[in-house]
Parts: sequence; structure tokens; C-alpha cells
Amino acid sequence: MLSINEWVQVMLIGVGATIFMDIWGLIQKAMGVATLNYAMVGRWAGHLLRGQITHSHIGKAEPIAGESALGWFIHYAVGIVFAFLLVAVYGTAWLQDPRWLPAVMVGTVTVVMPFFVMQPAMGAGVAASRTPTPWINRLRSVLTHAIFGLGMYFAALLIQQVA
Repeated sequence: MLSINEWVQVMLIGVGATIFMDIWGLIQKAMGVATLNYAMVGRWAGHLLRGQITHSHIGKAEPIAGESALGWFIHYAVGIVFAFLLVAVYGTAWLQDPRWLPAVMVGTVTVVMPFFVMQPAMGAGVAASRTPTPWINRLRSVLTHAIFGLGMYFAALLIQQVA
């Protein structure tokens, strides 16, 4: 059972790691690399609430009111859930003595969500198989999730320094 302090730490780690990942996304955009539009995540979630689970192409689906805000909310909520996964796997001792390898391993493993849930549901196929460059997209996804893991490590270190 987590203490209130540990709950707060884990939530801050999830938010911090997601910010770290978003900075990586901004760097990619500056280099001309297309990144995920989180409004499409909100659009998918909006349609999911209406009973539609999968789409042939989410970008062509009917827009949902507030889809951008919803998508960004989901993005950060999932980051928090993934931080809880790290602590569930490695225990609260990791919070007191964060190590980069467990964080990067858990972050990288979380790529199963886009590969097997989000990409198929949004029309990109399993592990981006229906995109024009599936292997490049897969590598980008794995790298982005590893960077998220590194972000969990850096966020935990920052929390230790501030506390």
C-alpha cells in the first residue's frame, strides 16, 4: 500500500516523464519528423464513448468537441498510470533509490499499448503495419517510450532533489 507521499511522488513522476517525452516530441517536430497529434487520441476516445472501438483512419473520423483537450488529458493520465506500473513492478524502494535501467525497461515495455491497442484502433494496424513506413514508425515508438522511461528516472531524481 502506497502512502499519500508515495502516491504524489508517482503522479509527479508520471507527469514529469510525460513532459520529458513531450520535449522529445518538440525536438522531433523541429527536425521535421511527424509526431502523434493527441487530438486524434481524444477523437478516438470520444468515438469509443459512442461505442466505436476501431477506425480505418482516425484522421477521417468525425471530429469530437474538445478532442484536443481530451487527448492531452489522456496522454498525461496514461503517463501517470505507467509510472504506477514502474512502482508496481520494482516496488517503493525504487522511489527512494531510483535507477535508470528499471525505468527505461518499463518505459520501453509500455510500447505494447500503442502497438497493440492504439495503432490498430486508430487505423494504423498492429505495430504501425498499415503505415507507409512501419519499421521507421516502430523504431520511433520504441525510442519515444524508452525516452519516457528515462523521463521517469530524471523526474524521480528531481523530486529527490526538491524534497
